[in-house]
Amino acid sequence: MGFTSFRVLAAPLAILAMAGTAAPALAQDAATAERLRKVEGEVRALQRKVFPGGDGRFFEPQITPAQPIGSATNVPSTTAVTDILARLDALESQIARLTSQTEENTNSIAQLRTRLAALEVTTGAAATASGASVPASTLGAPTTGTNVVRPATSIATPVSAPATTAVTPAPTPATVRPTGPTAQRLAAVQAIAKPQTADPGDDEYSYGFRLWDAKFYPEAQQQLSLFVEKYPNHSQISYGRNLLGRAYLDDGKAKEAAPWFLKNYQSDKQGARAPDSLLYLASAMIAMNDTKRACIALAEFSETYPAVASGRLKSQYDADRAKVKCN
Repeated sequence: MGFTSFRVLAAPLAILAMAGTAAPALAQDAATAERLRKVEGEVRALQRKVFPGGDGRFFEPQITPAQPIGSATNVPSTTAVTDILARLDALESQIARLTSQTEENTNSIAQLRTRLAALEVTTGAAATASGASVPASTLGAPTTGTNVVRPATSIATPVSAPATTAVTPAPTPATVRPTGPTAQRLAAVQAIAKPQTADPGDDEYSYGFRLWDAKFYPEAQQQLSLFVEKYPNHSQISYGRNLLGRAYLDDGKAKEAAPWFLKNYQSDKQGARAPDSLLYLASAMIAMNDTKRACIALAEFSETYPAVASGRLKSQYDADRAKVKCN
């Protein structure tokens, strides 16, 4: 057999050998593409589960499957490996977005649980203050409920009105509760000067503070009620609501004090006296022998205002904690 005859026989054998090696490669590419399509289908199903209503508002359009090889309208511009890598990148991006959304949902649920715990404390305090039996888990704004003690809407006759009753022995304002103001009490109240500045709202608050500081608690309650109703947006409003609660609490009226502490804390948790109100809310619960809600309020205080609990109000916080046994 000559050299020419050998070349004629070798060419067909080479072609057959190449065809034999190409067949497993094509089968492997087909299996890989099938696995990719399966993964893409699972990701799309997960997207529909996480994002109801699958449209462009929630995620990018789904990856469209490649047209069959040999289609007259689809002329591939990249190799099979490049197309597989691009599809894998798209899958990784979709999985990353789903993971991020799951983490955000977990964080949102944790924040909701924290807010529900705070509402449980504040709602329970308002229910106790109103004398109604409401479960601690009941939710609702205490300032709008039908059973909540509301602030006074009218101010009693000024304490400077002339006395119409006979003069009695001089009482001590901090210890005696006369049925009507005596001449000596009226004179003592009138001796407390009301500021007269360019800020009438601050004058009303300052006058209420002076009455409270002098232990004229009923008069301070009237004056501070006037301030919070007439100047709800004043820069001193956090001080005013908190001091009004103090005027009731120091007067032995914990049920009337609790709603004011509650309202001041809920209205503006970053207010100047919001930490004080939350802590005195616990004091009011202790005065009403409501240990459970007192402990919840103390826990909320230490968690929300850790710097204040270990600083400005540490002594008051430690004193209240010593009065109750919390789990």
